[in-house]
Amino acid sequence: MTMLPIHASARLVFPLAVAAFAALMGCTSVAPQRPAADNQTPERRTAAAPAPVQPIANFSPALRCMDTLLLDYGARDLTVIVEDLADQTKGTGGGAKDTLNAVVADMTQRSRAIRLVASGKDWGNTVNAMLALKQEQFAVTPQYALRGSINLLDNQTVQRNGENVAASVLGIDLTMLTTQDLSVVPGIATRNSVVLFKQGKAYDGKAEIRKFGVNFGLSASGGDVVGHASRALVELASIELFGRLARVPYWTCLGMTEAHEGVAAEIQGWYDTMASQPSEIIRYFQTQLRARRIYEGPIDGAINAQLKEAVARYREALGLTRENKISLDFFKAYLAADHREIEGKLAPTAPAPTQVAAAPAPVPAVTAPIAPRADTVMVVTGQAPKNQLALRVGTVNDVRRFGRGEPVQLTIRPSRDAHVYCFLQDETKKIIRFFPNRFQRDSRVQTAEGLTLPGSMRFEIVMNPRGLQETISCFATERDVLAQLPAGVNVGDFDPLPVASLDQVKSAFVKAANGALAQETFQLQPK
Repeated sequence: MTMLPIHASARLVFPLAVAAFAALMGCTSVAPQRPAADNQTPERRTAAAPAPVQPIANFSPALRCMDTLLLDYGARDLTVIVEDLADQTKGTGGGAKDTLNAVVADMTQRSRAIRLVASGKDWGNTVNAMLALKQEQFAVTPQYALRGSINLLDNQTVQRNGENVAASVLGIDLTMLTTQDLSVVPGIATRNSVVLFKQGKAYDGKAEIRKFGVNFGLSASGGDVVGHASRALVELASIELFGRLARVPYWTCLGMTEAHEGVAAEIQGWYDTMASQPSEIIRYFQTQLRARRIYEGPIDGAINAQLKEAVARYREALGLTRENKISLDFFKAYLAADHREIEGKLAPTAPAPTQVAAAPAPVPAVTAPIAPRADTVMVVTGQAPKNQLALRVGTVNDVRRFGRGEPVQLTIRPSRDAHVYCFLQDETKKIIRFFPNRFQRDSRVQTAEGLTLPGSMRFEIVMNPRGLQETISCFATERDVLAQLPAGVNVGDFDPLPVASLDQVKSAFVKAANGALAQETFQLQPK
């Protein structure tokens, strides 16, 4: 089977439920504020009060910290195409794109949250051409595009130890766009610079990067201060940019708190941006509290009783008032919390009961309960529940044989609301996860609605051009277990898994589920 992009993409519309949101937000009025940008010119930096200098070798510890944050906050399936960064330094910043790729690789060793796709300056044409050729690395269009430049301001004068000294300022600007319409993602940009001190025509082996009111002092031996500072600059820019994209408190990895210059404004800006679109901030906390295992309802941007209770419980655990308000103080406390400590105080909530919608008039025919088919594999660890979880995987109109290149529409329905994960083993025996994915990260499927794949998601499933049998295997669990899967199974969406068989995937789910697990295997047969 081949996964292909759909160029005419569909947008998902979520209900805003303004009145309900106002109740959840309470009566608090928050004046929107923009985060303070750390973009002082050398002249302004000279006039400012001297900032404390924190000596560092590099930002490698911060990259490892970011990896942990991305994992802890449930960030995953963020795909970004990177063009050649415009180099205005006459070679000083050469290789910034390769450095960026290496830095992001270091920052996502455990979380696997971000996947970078390299391209040239004309990345838009590159993507379209590669898609037409069905190249594997462009089988699914990345969500984001990263544009940027690196520049050098030479022969500057800055203050150092109370004296004016000669310096160069190496700067990097990065901006995130959506590939859907090439619009700028609000608030997802970064501008950073490093001051390179000079002795005559040579650099003196020291440099400084200013961030959040602190100067990070860098030292390099062997005269490689420029290369060392360039790498550190890209590291810092990556931490900031992807921290903003994933909405994780990246400043903590730099040793900063809300008390540092600009951090409080950054938090305020995030809150204002999300609160201006009520469904966005609701979806954020639905996702986060799902990761904390105290919310098992849908991630749909709509308020429900389970979310209210989860918000109240987590607020109380954070030392705030026990009320169902998504307020600025809650957001601040959430970003500053040690969530492992908080989760130790809270028992996981029970899985949400199946929601049955009120039947419209006239009453439709009642659908028979879903029972395991003959080719369904049921796995239960521990005592089998009375209402055994089952899963049905099929195709629209129950088609089982497909011609080469013919599109496939799958239908998925669990016997009760559950989390569903679907994998494909193609004709080459390569295994990938295609649900959940970058287009729908929520794995929860309601039995009343079921799921159609790909449906409106921006990829296609088609029968392979060789006309060989392929296998689809889907798993259903009571809880979201994707984060508990081992690294060999929990890789990015549409990325090949480093496993030899679907049995290995099944074993990983059995261990992670620690309870009822339903699996169904569906064979796509050629005509």
